[in-house]
Amino acid sequence: MNRSTLALAVLSVAAFAAHADDGDLSGQFAASAAGGQATRAQAQAQLAEYQKSGVNPWSTSYNPLTSFKGEKTRAEVTAEYLASRNAVEAMTGEDSGSAYLASNKAAEAPRQLAGQPVRNAQ
Repeated sequence: MNRSTLALAVLSVAAFAAHADDGDLSGQFAASAAGGQATRAQAQAQLAEYQKSGVNPWSTSYNPLTSFKGEKTRAEVTAEYLASRNAVEAMTGEDSGSAYLASNKAAEAPRQLAGQPVRNAQ
């Protein structure tokens, strides 16, 4: 009994010691080289600009759609939906659109090759 208890204690200490390591200096808390250090004047200018904009994305009342302007009319969106309704229904069906894709072959896209063909191959 004493041997197994001692062995268990030694293995536990070894397991915990294996996890004790130096912090990852390239991880979450690493100093950001891209941002660099801003001067006090730069930081105050950024704060003033932020306060002047009047938008707080961390606020619970923040609504990003208040300044949204749609480019299409309601009729255009409805027409697009009606035109693609069968395809949407097929793609969200039980087979996830497999039968629809098999029966409706899409127009083949033109092939695009990387590089130029060799004209004087010898």
